[in-house]
Amino acid sequence: MKTGLCRVATGFLMVMAAALFFSCSKNKSQDTSQGINTTSRTDRYNNMEQMIQSIPFTALPSVSVGNAQDNTAKTGVTVFYFPQPAWASAVVLGGGPASREVPLLDPQRNTQPLNALVFGGGSAYGLAAADGVMNCLEEHGQGYDTGFSLVPIVCQSDIFDLSYGKGSVRPDREMGYQACLRAIGDNAPLSGNVGAGTGATVGKPGGMATAQKSGIGYAAAKLGNLMVGVAVVVNALGDVFQDGEKIAGMTTADRKGFESAEQAVLKNQYSDLITGNTTIAAVFTNAQFSVADLQKIANLAATGMARCIRPVFTMADGDTVYALSLGSGSLKSDVNTVGILASLVMEKAIADAIRSSLIPEKEYLSNI
Repeated sequence: MKTGLCRVATGFLMVMAAALFFSCSKNKSQDTSQGINTTSRTDRYNNMEQMIQSIPFTALPSVSVGNAQDNTAKTGVTVFYFPQPAWASAVVLGGGPASREVPLLDPQRNTQPLNALVFGGGSAYGLAAADGVMNCLEEHGQGYDTGFSLVPIVCQSDIFDLSYGKGSVRPDREMGYQACLRAIGDNAPLSGNVGAGTGATVGKPGGMATAQKSGIGYAAAKLGNLMVGVAVVVNALGDVFQDGEKIAGMTTADRKGFESAEQAVLKNQYSDLITGNTTIAAVFTNAQFSVADLQKIANLAATGMARCIRPVFTMADGDTVYALSLGSGSLKSDVNTVGILASLVMEKAIADAIRSSLIPEKEYLSNI
C-alpha cells in the first residue's frame, strides 16, 4: 500500500515538474531580450522577515552598474563602477576560470582598492574588455596614482558563452568602454539577457541541445544598518534549484521535461567535459572589512551557490565569488553575519537570473 502511494506521489511530482518546465519555456509578455528591471522585487527569507528586509540593489551605496552587449552575437559586458574605490577579495572555486588581476586580491599581495569590477562573456577572449574600462576610468580621473600616471585597478571574470549565439564575436575594448561609461553616467542593474548575462546558459552535461537559457541576476537585503547585495551571472554545467525545486537545467532530448545533470555526469563518468561553464558572483556590503575578512565572506557566500546549483565548482566550471566593502563608511559587522546573509541573498540572485532570462524555445534553439 505504501509503495503504491509513493508511486502516485512520485508521479504527481513528475507531472508538476513537467508543468513547471513547460510554463518556463513559454514566452512572457515582458520582453527580456534587453534585460529587465527587477529592483522592485520583494524577496522572502523563510520566516526571517522580521530580521531581514528585502531592498533594491540600487539602495547599496557607492556602486553603479553599466551594461553593453551585442544582441545578435549574444555576448556582453557588465561593469560595476566604484566612485569611492572598494576593498575586495575573491575565491576561485572552479577548475577553469577566465580572469584578470584576481591574484591582486589575495591578502598576501600588495592589494589596492578596486575602481571597477568587470563581468563579461567571450571566455578568455573577452578579457580585452577591461582595456576599455581602464581607458574610460583614466579619462574620468580614476585610478591608483603611481606618480607618473593613473593606473585604474580593475579585475575581471568571464563566462564561456562561445557555444551560444555567434562565437566568433567577443566583448572587446569598445564594449568595455561603453559599459563603463554607462556605469559612470547611470546605475542600471538590469537582470536577465543583458550585459554579461546575454549568452549565459545552464544544464550542459548533454550539450547545448538539452541546456536552457540563463542570465544575470541581482538581490539585496538589509539587517539593521547592514546592507548586503549580490550580482551573479549563472552559466553553470549543473541544474539550478530554488527552495529545493528545479527551475532550470538539463532537459530531456525532446525538451519536454528535465533530466539530472548530476546523474548524467555520474552515469557517463565524463572526463572530457568542455570547460564552458562559469558562475561568477560579487557580494557587496556597506560594512568595512579587511581583505582577509572579505575573502572569508566570499567563501561563506559560495555556500548559497552550492545550495542552488548541482553540480557546482567542478573542473568544467570557472566559478568565482568576489566580496567587496563599499564606500568609506565606518559601519562594522561580523564576518559570519555578513557571509551567512550573503549566502541567503545569493540564492535570491541566482533565482532572479533564471526567472528574468526566460525566452521562447524557438529563440533558444536558433542560437545554438
